[in-house]
Amino acid sequence: MEKRAQWGTRAGFILAAVGSAIGLGNIWRFPATAYENGGGAFFIPYLFALLTAGIPLLVMEFTVGHKFRGSAPLSFFRMNKKTEWLGWWAVLVAFVISTYYAVVIAWAMSYSVFAVNLSWGDDTEGFLFSDYLNLSVDPGQTGSLVPGVFIPLVLVWLVTLGVLFAGVKKGIERANKIFIPTLVVLFLIIVLRAITLPGAAEGLQTFFEPNFESITSGKVWVAAYGQIFFSLSIAFAIMITYSSYLPKKSDITNNAFITGFSNSSFELLAGIGVFGALGFMATQNNVPVEDVVSGGVGLAFVVFPQIINEFPALNGLFGFLFFISLVLAGLSSLISITETYVAAIKEKFGISRAAAVGFGGGLSAVLSILFATQGGLFFLDAADYFINQFGIAFVGLVEVVVIAWFLRNLNSFQSHANGISDLRLGGWWKICLGVITPVVLGYMMFDLFKTNLLRQFETETGNYGGYTDAFILYSGWFVAAFAIVVGFIMMTKRWSAEALEDSHKEVG
Repeated sequence: MEKRAQWGTRAGFILAAVGSAIGLGNIWRFPATAYENGGGAFFIPYLFALLTAGIPLLVMEFTVGHKFRGSAPLSFFRMNKKTEWLGWWAVLVAFVISTYYAVVIAWAMSYSVFAVNLSWGDDTEGFLFSDYLNLSVDPGQTGSLVPGVFIPLVLVWLVTLGVLFAGVKKGIERANKIFIPTLVVLFLIIVLRAITLPGAAEGLQTFFEPNFESITSGKVWVAAYGQIFFSLSIAFAIMITYSSYLPKKSDITNNAFITGFSNSSFELLAGIGVFGALGFMATQNNVPVEDVVSGGVGLAFVVFPQIINEFPALNGLFGFLFFISLVLAGLSSLISITETYVAAIKEKFGISRAAAVGFGGGLSAVLSILFATQGGLFFLDAADYFINQFGIAFVGLVEVVVIAWFLRNLNSFQSHANGISDLRLGGWWKICLGVITPVVLGYMMFDLFKTNLLRQFETETGNYGGYTDAFILYSGWFVAAFAIVVGFIMMTKRWSAEALEDSHKEVG
């Protein structure tokens, strides 16, 4: 029987967990979210959310993986046979995300090359959509393959699957020991340059200036919890899978604190770099910083190329460093996302790791080609919105409610974590998971459904992005439903004999 993989060192696990948490969203989502929700004052609800939801959920998922020694589906099966579907739901959400997340990394890879000669020109928005993505078809149409996206996409998958083929210790751990320190060094260089640019001080003042009135708004607190939840790789099945490779004696609680604060520290670093650069751009164009603030894909692939164009020197070098940073952050996350379903397939069907990587990763790679077509951006936009909003947050809510309210496992999980951790969990941990987190996530889901219902009356088509009913049905709602439906189907397949024989490896 194949021996279960294990991390070589504690640092290797932490770097892998931090690498999973630090992704593209840290760089292009957090700065704009903080600015829009009170600037410096946003850090109060943000820190509160980290301590009452982020770290407690990390501790819970680390404990589930470590105690039950399996992928998310196998861990939930060992916890209670009736909850296996929940593990599959999380795994399939990760599978869907991996298909389009790889494409965004491919964009960043292309832009790292474009940066050398500033190939995007002055009209960076036109270059992105017309010249590079060749967005010349209607939503729902694929058009032809875009070579500039497809070729780097192949490279992204070759790296990702190559790392996964090598295994946990020789592949994932070794890759993150290279990727994460390199990412931090590169981003420190970018930040140091950004804060020394003319106008950077105005940008940082805009970012940090507190609007304390804003924190009395419930929406700001929901935004803080949402940012923590989405940035820590919770409910992706990642942290359960990664922690299942920990040795029996592992300091789970401290690992969760280190992972949580490392992720938040990088988000703060990203905010400083982004707003220093935005302040420079505002000064160059003689406009207020507020007029150039942006987030998401637009920040990375439209606004930042504009900023790099205006750099006083070494434009190409700093453009290259920025986009390579995006590539490294994206790859470390994509590797972790893909590992969730590789591990689940391997255990469910009793096949080798190589076969699981080839089947699971290969299928995701083939499906990702859809997003490398002329109409790929439309499919990506719809899939990302629905799987993020109605997948991740919903999985997280159901996961914590099932564990805390229905199975009532918090006491046993607390005992397990305290038995191997230096930092002991108290009543606060159970209050956070049993009360605070379910209430906040429940409100987030209620508000989300209400928002989508109101959109039916406020837009011409009644759909997200103004897309047609047919397009939003099969590229949005169907994608979100796919994850849970297939999860129940997978539950009907019996576990491999090897996985069941391994059940004695439950710890504690």
